[in-house]
Formats: sequence, structure tokens, C-alpha cells
Amino acid sequence: MSNIMVIDDDIYIGNLLEEVLLGQGYGVSRAYSGTEALLLLKERKPDLILLDLMLPGINGEEVLAQITGIPVIVVSAKADVEDKVKLLFGGAADYITKPFDTKELLARVAVQLRNKKAPAGDVLIFGDLVMDTREYSVTASGERIRLTRTEYAILKLLMQNPSQVITRSVLLERISYDTPDGGESSLKVHISNLRKKLKQPTGRDYIEAVWGIGFKLRDPKE
Repeated sequence: MSNIMVIDDDIYIGNLLEEVLLGQGYGVSRAYSGTEALLLLKERKPDLILLDLMLPGINGEEVLAQITGIPVIVVSAKADVEDKVKLLFGGAADYITKPFDTKELLARVAVQLRNKKAPAGDVLIFGDLVMDTREYSVTASGERIRLTRTEYAILKLLMQNPSQVITRSVLLERISYDTPDGGESSLKVHISNLRKKLKQPTGRDYIEAVWGIGFKLRDPKE
């Protein structure tokens, strides 16, 4: 059984989250402030954290900065894209805006727990996608996908950072280590070709463009 810590000072929302999570068989612990959360985390390590930002005392951003090795889904009323991007680059695994749909939240929780349990090291898994970095192979729904060197480098970076937005500049900088063909002018073409190759066997568009920022992997539950 996976254990989830809910860090939220709103009693109503905290009770709702606890009820929904318990109904799915998860273990739940609660913290009502940033200070209490950090004290509890010294005693126990949950498998996942649902973190509000507007906390009394130590705020959510400060709590997030002190959490390592545990996926954190930020659950906040802040809907601004810049806030989301800042938190994703600041260590959050995912971000969901209040008010939220409980089915969506449970799907995001399941994805993070699945990613946490995925084999480490040479194998990367996201939805129906499996990448073996030792064999330089990619399968989608069990079907072997032939990728160019550049397409492979792009997908590798995205799969290494599931649910995080990768900016164009970071993407170009990182893939330059794997491929000489990484210019801004060709990036859109590579992304488009990669999308088509992944969609053919799965029927899903796995790569989402975040307008004006970059790209991320799309939640396979969406």
C-alpha cells in the first residue's frame, strides 16, 4: 500500500483528499502547516506528497525546496502559468489547480506512483512507452519504434523528466550532447516527426507543446 502525505491547512480540502485517497486504498497522513510537515518528514517518508502552497508559517515553496527523493504534486489555487513553470523547475513532479476534479487528481497520483516504481537505471517507462538506454531502443505499446538520433535524444530528455515542462533552450542545450543536429529551426520538425511515430502504434499524442515555453510529456490518462 502506497502512503500519501497531504499538506494543507484547509480542513475541508484536506478531509476531501483523505476520504478520496482512503477510498482508493492509499494510506494517508496529514500536516496542517509547513513546520509540521517538515517535522513529520523527519520521522516518516511517504511515497507521495500532495502540497498546498498557502501554508501558515513555512510556505509551500519553502517546504518543496527541502523535500528530496519523494514526488510532490502541488495542489494550489494559483493558476498562473509562470507559477506552475517555476514550481515544476523547482522540484515539483506535477501541479494541479484548485478546484480540482477528484478523478483527475487520482489519475495524476497513480501516474506519479507508477513512475516512482519504474525500473531505475537503463530503462525509462512512461505510459505505453519503454526506452532502454543501454540498447538505444524504444517501444510503444510493445512495438519497436525506429527513431533518428535527434528524435531519440529529445524523447530521452522528456522521459527522464516526466510531467515537467522542458524549455526550448534547455532542450536544445541538452540534446546537443547527443546529436549535432539540434538547431532551433529544426526542433519543430523533429518534434512533429517524433509525435507521429509515437502516435501510430498507441493512438495517443504523447508530446504536448506548452505555448511560449517548450514541451512536456502528456499524461497518458488524458
